[in-house]
Formats: sequence, C-alpha cells, structure tokens
Amino acid sequence: MFLIVTRNFPPDIGGMQMLMGGLSESLLNHGPVKVFTYEYQNSNDYDSKSSLNIDRVKGIKLFRKYRKANLVNEFIYKTPNIRALIADHWKSLELIKTENFKKTKIFCLLHSKEINHKVGSSLNKRLIKSTNNADIIIANSNFTKNLAIKVGVDPYKIHIIFPGIPEPNNIENIFKIKAARNFEDSFPKIITVSRLDKRKGHDKILMLIKNLKPKFPKIKYISIGFGDEENNLIKLTKELSLEKEVIFLKDINFNLKNALISEANLFLMPSRIEKKSVEGFGISFIEAASYGVGSIGGKDGGASDAIAHNKTGLICDGNDLNSIYDSVVSFFQNENYVKYGKNAQEFSKKFHWDKIVKNYLKLIN
Repeated sequence: MFLIVTRNFPPDIGGMQMLMGGLSESLLNHGPVKVFTYEYQNSNDYDSKSSLNIDRVKGIKLFRKYRKANLVNEFIYKTPNIRALIADHWKSLELIKTENFKKTKIFCLLHSKEINHKVGSSLNKRLIKSTNNADIIIANSNFTKNLAIKVGVDPYKIHIIFPGIPEPNNIENIFKIKAARNFEDSFPKIITVSRLDKRKGHDKILMLIKNLKPKFPKIKYISIGFGDEENNLIKLTKELSLEKEVIFLKDINFNLKNALISEANLFLMPSRIEKKSVEGFGISFIEAASYGVGSIGGKDGGASDAIAHNKTGLICDGNDLNSIYDSVVSFFQNENYVKYGKNAQEFSKKFHWDKIVKNYLKLIN
C-alpha cells in the first residue's frame, strides 16, 4: 500500500493539486493507494468517481492539520506493509509521530515557494527539522534542488523528479466550438492557465498586449484562473482599454480549458520572483505542450526545466517588459510558433505519468 499525505488535492485547482492527484492515480497501477487530505468544494463528487481510497478532513483550517495528523498516525499504527508514505509538503510531515517514521519509507516533495525562507528563521528551522525525518526528498526541478541546498536541506537526500501530466484527451467538438468562439478570428491567440498571483506576471502580459496591438491588430489574450490579483488585473485591463482583447475566465469546465489551450498559439507565463514567492517548475507549460502549444516563461524559477529554450519555446526576463515583448515577437516571427508547438508536443511525452511514476517506484523499491 502507498500512503499519500497531502494538503493539496483535486478537485481543488493548482499545480500541486494536479501533481498529487496524478501521482496517486498513477500509483494505483502498482498497488492500493490511501489518501489523507482536506475537504474542498465538490470533493464528494470527485471521490465518488475515483478508484482511490480518500479520507477527507473537514473543519477550521487551524485544527484540520491536527485532525489529519491524528488520522495518519493511527493509520500507520494499524496498517502493516505500507510501502511508502509520500507527503506533498514538509508541513505534512511535521505532526507525524517519531516512531512512525521507522515503519515505512518517507518521501517529502519540495516546491520552491514553500521552502524559500531565510536561513535561521523560524520557518527555515521547521523546514530542516521536518525534512530531516524524510528518507528521500523529491525536488520538482533543478532550481528547487539548488534552492533547497542553499537553505540547508540535506543534499544527499534530494532527487529530482519532474511533475507528470496525463496523456491528453481527445477534445469533443462542442468544446472545440466554444473555444473557437472565445478566440474568434484573432491572431495571435495567447493563453495563461494559473492562479492570479503577482509572480505569474499577468500584469506584464496586459501591458504587453497593449504594446503589441499596433503590430497584431487582432491579438487576443485569455487568462484562466483566479486569485488575489483578480480585481487589480481587471482594473488594469480597463485602464489600458483592453476589454475587447482580454478575457478572464474562472471555474470553467475542464474540457473547455483544454480546448482553449489547444486553440491557442502561445502559452505565456513570464514568472518572476515576488518576495519569497517563486515558480518551482511550471507544470502548465507541459500541459500546453501536450496539446502542441509552445510556451514563453520567465528565467526566475524552474521554467527552464519545462521549456527547452529555442526548441519548445523561449525563456525571457519576467521583470523586463522589453524582454517579454521581444520574445513574443520572435516567437511568431517566420511562423516559429508552429515549429515550437510541434517540438513541444514531442517533448511533453517524457512527462506522461506512466513514465514519471517509474522514477518514484525505483526509489520506493
């Protein structure tokens, strides 16, 4: 049996949620999987359709972590032959009893944003103490591994395993038609799928669209996601008079999201570092690649592991609007975007979960 202990899980939306859901589903092909996670909106509907054995913890956020830890500790105590415990976050290991660390192999996944704390700070000390209890630490990119070593995580325990993606589904015509209606006869068709956080660079994208309008009169940009920056971005869109060129979508059908990605010519997310917040990998770049769409990402963080520069897309300076502008112009010059899209689709195949999960199984066995 594989034991998954996670704060992030579908149907909640995000890169870590996609990672933990995909990993759990992939492990099912190699043995039973038990998941302890939190309750989210529409959890019951998701769980009823899943083959996973999922325990959801309800209640106020402050107390949920204690309830979840108690359930996990009790499960480990009563369950023999757990092949591995895989935690999504160092905080998911903090309340596991010491004696339970000896009963199975412990994996701790690392993501850049969650470990980027000043050395010697309270959070840094908690990070080190928690990861010291893990047998194996999984970094989601070369950037995350280097950052982990910099903040004091044991380098000898760290292995790099990139997040995986499911093989792309065939998109039904009804969703293709809806996606085409959203983009209309525009070109270029640019898309971002991510939380509306400052580090993702949506503000720079909006300024970019304004600057690109003279060169590309039919340009269209669709942003899918929600987050703290939503109101600020809608306000900026109005200030820049981009209501006809920019569409914000959230809470949309999963199939429509994929249809919009496949309809686009460019997936754009020029991430940058905002205080301690940094993009560790960028699974959305790979998701777009699986539908034959090339990407442009920021140089700060792990995007360079998800985008092969000058092959599947381009890496730019997400802090510099000129760098983003030049990259987008280059992306569409001489129909480069067609070449990037074809290369990206081939590149994405090595990230399919049936291949990625084998890296976990090698370490487990």
